[in-house]
Formats: sequence, C-alpha cells, structure tokens
Amino acid sequence: MRHRKTVNKLNRTSEHRKALMANLAGSLFEKKRIKTTHAKAKAAQQFVEKLITMAKKDTLHARRIVLSRVRHKVVMQTLFNDVASKYVDKNGGYTRVIRLGRRPGDGAEISILELVGYEEAMKKKAKEKKEKEAKKEKKKKETAAPVEAATEEKVTEQMEETVPEVIENSEEKTEETEITKEETETEELKEEKS
Repeated sequence: MRHRKTVNKLNRTSEHRKALMANLAGSLFEKKRIKTTHAKAKAAQQFVEKLITMAKKDTLHARRIVLSRVRHKVVMQTLFNDVASKYVDKNGGYTRVIRLGRRPGDGAEISILELVGYEEAMKKKAKEKKEKEAKKEKKKKETAAPVEAATEEKVTEQMEETVPEVIENSEEKTEETEITKEETETEELKEEKS
C-alpha cells in the first residue's frame, strides 16, 4: 500500500528525479521564473518550498542540507543571500504555478513556476532587455548609414573613372562607324560601275 506517499515519481528513477529537482530548483532560484510541464512544476514547487523554509533558518546545518539537495554552491548562496531574506516574514506560499495550456508538439500541459514577489524584478529585466535591443538596432542603423555613404562615394568614384573611358570608347566607335560607312559607300559605287 502507498498510504501517505505523496512524492510524484514523474516516471523516473530516484536518482534521475533528484537530479531533475536539483536542476529545476537551481534554475528557479537563478532566474526567478521557469517554464516546464505542469507535473514537473507541481513536484518542483513542493521541493523548492521546503528548501526556502530550510534556508530561512540560516544555520550551518541548514546550508549543508540545502547543498546536498541542490548540489551547486552558487545556487545555495543565492538562495540564502537573496531569496530567503525576502521571505523572512512569510510562512509558506513562496512559489506560484500558472498554467499556460498545451505544448503543440506532444500536447503536454505547460506551466510557469515562479517565485512570489519577484514580479517587479521580472518586469525590470524585460524592460532592460527591450532597451538593449533598441540600442543594438540603433547601433546597426548608425553603422549602416556610413557604410551606405561610403558605398555611394565608391560608386561615384567608379563612375567618374569609367565615364571618361566610356566617352573615349564611344568616340572611337563613332569614328569606326564613319569609316565603315565610307567603305560601304565606296564598295557600292564600285559595284554599280561594274
């Protein structure tokens, strides 16, 4: 009987499941929001909330337990320094799962798992990203304008170089055509005489 066994196995072995939870938690603490399947989001939510509660104690023992579950020192430091300090007065409910719908490829239900209270930070990041893209586009336009001007200058220089040659060639051709016309006329006169 599986009474009181609430762990969602996610069709994985225990080691694979532990590694998956560690990676999802690490990504969540680093980026404050992740997109994954609904089942994984619910399982990770349970895992992450326990880690945040442990991190609120801020003892050496708590750090060692969290490090054994998360497996990355950098993630553990962000959890203890940034995330846990934000939830000191809050008892649970540190994360939120938002359903997005179904994935086009396989029809799996997709959800967003995010830390509560970091919405402003997410908006700020999105705004900074838009500003960076705008700067890149502006820079591209600025670099493209001198290139276009330089190409126009090159074209005008080439035109100036080739125009006298074309004029000389055309003068030579007109002289040649005049000579050929005279020759044809003399030949026609000879033929008429004979």
